[in-house]
Amino acid sequence: MLTPILALVVWTLIVWIWMYATRLPAMQAAKISPQEGLHPGSLDRLPTGARVVADNYNHLHEQPTIFYALAVYTHLAGSADGINVALAWAYVASRVVHSLVQIVVRNVTLRFMTFAAGTLMLMAIAVRDVLASGG
Repeated sequence: MLTPILALVVWTLIVWIWMYATRLPAMQAAKISPQEGLHPGSLDRLPTGARVVADNYNHLHEQPTIFYALAVYTHLAGSADGINVALAWAYVASRVVHSLVQIVVRNVTLRFMTFAAGTLMLMAIAVRDVLASGG
């Protein structure tokens, strides 16, 4: 149950590298100094290609925090059976697909469907944990 956490952390770090590999050249091309990035929204004039990677990096720090807590709980509570581990891996896969859809495909409907599928996986793990706890 803990290895999917590591996998999502590694994916998040890959997106971090991707973000700066696109953001820094875009800032140079737009003649934006790093200091101009002081406030949220100040880099909104960057091209979409640079912005979507940064947006996705931020998204990888939102809902996945629920996944991290849930995966640790599942592990510690002893309910990391084959189904929950498979659901955890499926959630990680859904986040990778979500990133690729947001950054490469740029289709909001498909991105939402991927997000919703991942959310259902989290819900399934949570329900299974509640049932396993006798609650």
